Amino acid sequence: MSTRVGYAAGAFDLFHIGHLNILRQAKGQCDFLIAGVVSDELCLATKGRRPVVPLVERLEIVSSISFVDRAVAETHTDRLDTWKEAGFNVFFKGEDWRGTPKGIRLERAFAEVGVEVVYFPYTVHTSSTALRRTLEAIAASAQREAVH
Repeated sequence: MSTRVGYAAGAFDLFHIGHLNILRQAKGQCDFLIAGVVSDELCLATKGRRPVVPLVERLEIVSSISFVDRAVAETHTDRLDTWKEAGFNVFFKGEDWRGTPKGIRLERAFAEVGVEVVYFPYTVHTSSTALRRTLEAIAASAQREAVH
């Protein structure tokens, strides 16, 4: 039986229980888990904004989690380049990609090199976007109070 090397990528910005659940679930389905922490530049290019927490700090947080065997900076837009660099054979992705054009392209590309794609349910009740909006609202409220 071959070793299952898993790869779970994310910005892991404003780290929360949804992030922890994804990494825990991923480790439960592989022997060795690599967590890809998306670089600040790649977040800006793909999401249109930089993370709140800098990459070096997000790497430190993720690498400190007991079920993460290795944390690496994800710097490639092409997941095949990431695969060539990291050497995994199982790729974990959020359920929101399943059946989408980009998800289908990802599955096809990985199938050609023998990588299995495993989808996990999206944690609806907690998201970095919601946390970021809350922080922005608090900052705006504090700024309004400071003006008055």
